[in-house]
Amino acid sequence: MVTITGEYQGELHCTAVHGPSGNTLSTDAPRDNQGRGEAFSPTDLIATGYATCIATTMAIVARRHGVELKGIRYEVTKEMTAEGPRRIARLAARMWMPAEAGKVPAGVLEKAANSCPVHLSLAPSVEKVIELIWE
Repeated sequence: MVTITGEYQGELHCTAVHGPSGNTLSTDAPRDNQGRGEAFSPTDLIATGYATCIATTMAIVARRHGVELKGIRYEVTKEMTAEGPRRIARLAARMWMPAEAGKVPAGVLEKAANSCPVHLSLAPSVEKVIELIWE
């Protein structure tokens, strides 16, 4: 179990503290939703969690095969619904795989990517796309 604490700072800004580590982060509402866009929005954090969860889950699985996936690079694009209610409509992650990834049996990393905890936790209505680019 992990506890995260935080406080609403006003002006659509929040702070959060990760209990186990003490690391902090700030959020702001996006410009297209009354904010200033000065930090990650809450939905940006979901998109970030999606990409980092994919990378982490693939790295865990690769370790089981004796492979270190250091150097995975990623890009994630978040698209919001055009009409209410406001929600994430689509997350598209592109993962650039390091050469070492080729040592993992075919299909294993793809399966891991599509079964990361964030992917499995998102509503079925969120379109989820993962593209692995092999170097």
